[in-house]
Amino acid sequence: MKLAAITFLISFLVGISPLYPASDQKAERSAEWQELAEGLELGIFKTPRPSEIGDSTVRVLRIDPNRYQLRLLNASASKDGRPLSTRQWSRQHNLVAAINASMYQADYRSSVSLMRTKSHINNPRLSKDNAILAFDRKDASVPLVKIIDRQCEDFDVWQKKYRTMIQSIRMISCTGKNVWSQQPQKWSTAAIGIDNRQRVLFIHVGSPYSTHDVIDFLLNLPLNITRAMYVEGGPQAQLYINSDKREHEFVGNYEIDLQSNVKKLISRPVPNVVGISLKEPRKAKKK
Repeated sequence: MKLAAITFLISFLVGISPLYPASDQKAERSAEWQELAEGLELGIFKTPRPSEIGDSTVRVLRIDPNRYQLRLLNASASKDGRPLSTRQWSRQHNLVAAINASMYQADYRSSVSLMRTKSHINNPRLSKDNAILAFDRKDASVPLVKIIDRQCEDFDVWQKKYRTMIQSIRMISCTGKNVWSQQPQKWSTAAIGIDNRQRVLFIHVGSPYSTHDVIDFLLNLPLNITRAMYVEGGPQAQLYINSDKREHEFVGNYEIDLQSNVKKLISRPVPNVVGISLKEPRKAKKK
């Protein structure tokens, strides 16, 4: 009896995350994903520790890259060179969703680090940052979308396999560890991740938290997240979704339900976004 009791106690303790009380953990893991369309789901999760501002919520758009094509859009590639909000980028280019592509420089055009597509180079410089989002693959031997980790993968090899590259700050190591030290500064966060089924995650946390805490939240949520990179913080961090069922705009500390017009908020223009559009079905080959 003693051995059984000890075994049960150990199993119980191991199963509890240090961030989540047992009741909260159970509630988070049973949270339902909202299916917005085939291959597109929205997960809404409360954080284990309330923020002083906002609704203390993590929102994750989960995307099947087999059905949706990722696109990098740059103000520097357009005729007028004008930055737009994610909502404006989406409406102008018929996107289903869009999120910040990365942090940008004072010219309001250039990314802080490497950013390029097959037809446009926004920034050719490879910085010291360790995460690089890669898509628009050259052949079927590699994943449709990948976050390259320069600490455990050879970028010189991988960069030859994709046409689009976006470099930014790594959040999760290739061994699944939180790589950010704790810090006193807190802000809203936008990030892009990949899960263990190679689905793409557009992540938005409107309430201010340290990046270290945001990463811990993500690792403890039912996301099966394997890699993630930071793309923006503060009031510029935004996520826009326009599916068949719902239209959402998440900015800073606010959510706007655009259908019911509950709250009006003008999101800030950003020069570079990653968007998604529905892939056209393949036409059957003529025999």
